[in-house]
Amino acid sequence: MSLGGIFDTHSHYCDIQFEKDRAQTLSFIKDSGVCGIIECGCDYKSSLEAVKLSKDYDFVYAAVGVHPESVNDYTKDELENIRNLYSNKKVVAIGEIGLDYHYDDLAKDKQIYLFEKQLILSKELDLPVIIHDREAHYDTMELIKKYRPKGVLHCFSGSVEMAKEALKLGMYIGLGGAVTFKNARKPVEAAKMLPDDKILLETDCPYMAPVPYRGKRCDSSMIASTAEFIAKLRNTDTQKFIDKCTENSKRLFLS
Repeated sequence: MSLGGIFDTHSHYCDIQFEKDRAQTLSFIKDSGVCGIIECGCDYKSSLEAVKLSKDYDFVYAAVGVHPESVNDYTKDELENIRNLYSNKKVVAIGEIGLDYHYDDLAKDKQIYLFEKQLILSKELDLPVIIHDREAHYDTMELIKKYRPKGVLHCFSGSVEMAKEALKLGMYIGLGGAVTFKNARKPVEAAKMLPDDKILLETDCPYMAPVPYRGKRCDSSMIASTAEFIAKLRNTDTQKFIDKCTENSKRLFLS
């Protein structure tokens, strides 16, 4: 079955894994039914690269921000330099930002400070946020409650209860290849219960390739497999599900 109109709301094509064949890969995925991509920055350098990529390809948009894993290298000037990128018309979100408590060497207080600074910026600039939340569900939700940004919880890994709480705050939920993994109980439960108008599809490529591609370098064309898996969970037609997710993506990021 040929599927089209796919919008990937989270990608990293500026990653070194695409260095040798980036142009060929982007051409391939556009021909594979992908109509839109959001390229996410993790620091100033990658944010600058995301903006450049968005200028080079009409179907690519950029999100710029400082990822929690970049907190140790963060400088005061970096956020101001990133701020200057928001004037570009292809920049549609602040991201990838958030909290990551998986690694002990990433100070939680510094992460929270940086996350808050960017949440405040999102309100000032009226831009949605793309939130990374890894093993930091409580603090992430507390800050969302405090600042009430518009945006998406990317690569959602929380409980159904957390998803319901996020929905009440107006957040969207991003689902990617992880939902197809054998041990993906929580994402599967969330995928079943989410309302049609709050789901976004994503890859996080080159990472998180869905079954049956797990272990391979991921790209946006593989969303078709993720969409098919979720559509079966929701007892709906795959193309109809993709169309709804793309409608949601354009509403959040492009309207």
